[in-house]
Amino acid sequence: METISFTNMLSFSILLLFITFALCYLFKPHWPGKPNQPSLPPAPKPWPLVGNLPELIKYKKQSSVSHWMHSFMKEMNTEIACIRLGNVHVILVTCPEISREFLKKQDAVFASRPLTMATDVLSKGYMTTAFSPFGNQWKKMKRIMVSELLSKARHQWLYEKRVEEADNLVRYVHNQCKISDEGGLVNLRVAARHYCGNVTRKLVFNRRYFGEGKADGGPGFEEEEYIESIFTSLAYVYSFCVSDYLPFLRGLDLEGHETIMKEATRVMNKYHDPIIEDRIQKQRDGKIDEPQDLLDVLVSLTDDNGISLLSTNEIKAQICEIMIAAIDNPSNALEWALAEMLNKPETLQKAIDELDNVVGKDRLVQEYDFPQLNYVKACAREAFRLHPISPFIPPHVSVTDTTMGDYFIPKGSHVVLSREGLGRNPKVWDNPCEFKPERHLQGCNESKEVVLAEAELRFISFSRGRRGCPGVVLGSSMTTMLFARLLQGFEWRIAANQGSIDLSQRKGESFLAKPLHAVAKPRLPPSVYSFSR
Repeated sequence: METISFTNMLSFSILLLFITFALCYLFKPHWPGKPNQPSLPPAPKPWPLVGNLPELIKYKKQSSVSHWMHSFMKEMNTEIACIRLGNVHVILVTCPEISREFLKKQDAVFASRPLTMATDVLSKGYMTTAFSPFGNQWKKMKRIMVSELLSKARHQWLYEKRVEEADNLVRYVHNQCKISDEGGLVNLRVAARHYCGNVTRKLVFNRRYFGEGKADGGPGFEEEEYIESIFTSLAYVYSFCVSDYLPFLRGLDLEGHETIMKEATRVMNKYHDPIIEDRIQKQRDGKIDEPQDLLDVLVSLTDDNGISLLSTNEIKAQICEIMIAAIDNPSNALEWALAEMLNKPETLQKAIDELDNVVGKDRLVQEYDFPQLNYVKACAREAFRLHPISPFIPPHVSVTDTTMGDYFIPKGSHVVLSREGLGRNPKVWDNPCEFKPERHLQGCNESKEVVLAEAELRFISFSRGRRGCPGVVLGSSMTTMLFARLLQGFEWRIAANQGSIDLSQRKGESFLAKPLHAVAKPRLPPSVYSFSR
């Protein structure tokens, strides 16, 4: 019934578009002004006015939009394509060389963001760093993020908070092992997301829980509801929404995306806002002497006249963006990597052997060990490559007409680099669908450190350029610690009678179809876990 209603309403809306808004939405391709200029990238034949939106709607219901887009590119044997959605050219890229041209050589041309329903709701009207179009607001928030929140000095200042949550991760898993002498079954998805959420809450709010939490160190109802709202928001931030390309449909909310997005942000704000408002009041009352967390830093910022640099809504919006940006990537990489490694015990053992050689068994791994943990980081890189958190990076918008890879790119185009296409490109990677961390150690020796960021864009762990992730250092630290603590602290095995881990991917999403469960057993001396009591 819902599908019929949606189809009928969309057809009626398109009819209205033809009749009453034709002049506004008439197809106006930005063809080159001179005959000898290049053409647009290869493209499926578009419908009048709506472009390829019918195909988008069809494949959203049948399988996934990304599968359709990648299938088209494979059929056309192209690494750059142009799909027209409404009056917007969406440029898809799966080639590292062209990707580097977008985000390095012509980074300034593609420094803006599109105006979408999801980013509008999430950023309170484009007040944040990641989702604001190019302009003064973005410059202001980017400067604050880079210089005030994510600087090298600030990263070191927050070191103890990160260690505290790494210890709590071990405590939580250790408590799951007490079920029997053979260990206990651990939900790795919960453990990984809980750790990432804990770290971010500790850095931002100086607290682990919004509620009481659990005695075993695990998440309470509040944290579970909160994490669910974050992943719901991320699903719609990364999705293709019809009303983003036919803006006159926005108020109708035909797909229900806006309702879902507003409810998810309402849940996040339910937990954020009271803390933020209380902290702002304390700052006004002069009760914050020295900042204790990132929220203190934000509310304490002032301009040259001593006036608060950020409004309440700017603070709320930026906090929300920070929280959703720090949880998905590390937790998804850990779950996929450990699933792959459990199916390949020799790979799992190599990572454990490295930890034993570098750290030993008499203490837990610390951040100063990271430079020597090349194989552990290679496992994380391989998870980012093979199992990215989303099919595409958030779109970049061209601010002027340009040429790229012998093709014409019109002003206003949405350029999306394919995480899947880059990471699984057979021209770049041998056996691209095989989990093989060793591929990231080629040419590496003891004096060369493996890093999680990929400068040459052969895959994408953290995006680059003006719109690149400003939290690469923090994200890398969280990811490496998550991998290292779980691999060093516990023996992991597949539950009895399960056989191998099912590596099926959830339909229309980037996660494992089923959360990863594995049996954990402590592998270090009891004294190392003394803090877990």
